[in-house]
Amino acid sequence: MSRRTIVVLQGDQTGQELLVEALRVLQPGVIRYDLEFVPFDLSLENRRATQNAVVYEAAEALNQFGYGIKAATITPEQKGDVGSPNALLREAIKGEVILRTGRRIPSVRPYVGVYAPITVVRMAVDDAYNAKEWREGEGLDERAYRTEKLSRRTCRVVAEYAFTYAAKTGAKVFGGPKYTVSPIYEGMFKEELDAAAARHPHVRYDPQLIDATYALLLDTSGEALVIPTLNRDGDLLSDLVIKMFGSIAGAESQILSFDENMNVRVVVTEAPHGTAPALQGKNVANPMAMILAGAALLSHMPDVAAQRASRAIYEATLEAVHQGVRTADLGGHASTTEFTDEVIRRVSSKLEVWDSLR
Repeated sequence: MSRRTIVVLQGDQTGQELLVEALRVLQPGVIRYDLEFVPFDLSLENRRATQNAVVYEAAEALNQFGYGIKAATITPEQKGDVGSPNALLREAIKGEVILRTGRRIPSVRPYVGVYAPITVVRMAVDDAYNAKEWREGEGLDERAYRTEKLSRRTCRVVAEYAFTYAAKTGAKVFGGPKYTVSPIYEGMFKEELDAAAARHPHVRYDPQLIDATYALLLDTSGEALVIPTLNRDGDLLSDLVIKMFGSIAGAESQILSFDENMNVRVVVTEAPHGTAPALQGKNVANPMAMILAGAALLSHMPDVAAQRASRAIYEATLEAVHQGVRTADLGGHASTTEFTDEVIRRVSSKLEVWDSLR
C-alpha cells in the first residue's frame, strides 16, 4: 500500500484553528493509516502577498495528488482584491459538484421533524457565480444586468452523480429547478435530470420545482433525500438543510472533480461554515464539521485501511455527541480541544477492537 498525500489548504481565524484539530485526528498514529501532508498557506495575508499565486500552486498539487482538506478562508469584499480562493480552486481543479449532507446528530433535537439524511448535490460552477454584471442608466431609470450560463456537461454531471449517489445510499432523488419560468436555461438541467432518471429506473425520482422543494422539506421525516440543484439554489438550500439538523457545524462539505468516465478525480473536503472571527482564540468552536471533512476525504481512498479509519472517525464523532461530549453550540461545555481529544480516544479504541476481531 503506497502512502497517500493530502494537500492541506490552510486558512484564516477560527477556520485555521479547526483545521489543526482535524489534522490531529488524521495523524497516522491515530488512524493506523500512513498519510503525508503537503501544506499551502491560503490565509488572506499570504494570498495578498502572492497575488493568489499560492492558490494556483495549491490547485496544481490537488490535480497531482487528488486529495485535499481546506480550512475556512476570508473572502475580502473590496473590488480588485484577491477575491474568493474557493472560486479559483474550483475552476483550477475543474470542480463540478459540491456535496453536502444534513444528518441527524444523536441526542440533538432538530429544528423541524427531519430524521433521515438529506443530501444536496450542488453545481460547483456556472449559474449566478462569476456571471458578468453591469449597470446602465441613472436615477430611477438605472438598471442592473447579469449574464449567466449553464453547460450541458455540468448539468449532466450533477444529474448523473445525484442518481448514482441516491442508488448508493438508498435515497430518493427529490426537487429540481424552476424550469416552468425558465424553460431554456433551467430547462436544460431538468432535461438532464429526466435523462438520468431514465438511466437509473430503480432510483426513486420525485421532481419538484425549487420553491416547492423548500416548502416540502418541512414535511419530510423518514425518507432519505438527494436534491440536485443549480449553483445558487444549492448554496442557499444546503445551509438550510444542515441547520435543520441542529447545527451548521454538524456536517462536512465536499468539492468533487470528475474524469471523462464520471470517476472522482479530485476531492477537496471542508467545513461548510465560515471563519467565525468572534470565536478565534477562545477554544470554544465546534470542530465536528472539520473532523468529519477528514473522514469524508478518507472515504474516497480505495484502501481498506482508509475506509476503516473513515468509518471510525464518523462513528467516534457522533458517539461523542450522543454521550454528552458537546461544544456550547450543541448545549454542552466541552472545549474545542476536549471534543477532539474525545474523538481521538474513541477512534483509537475502535480501531484497536476491530483489529482484534479480524
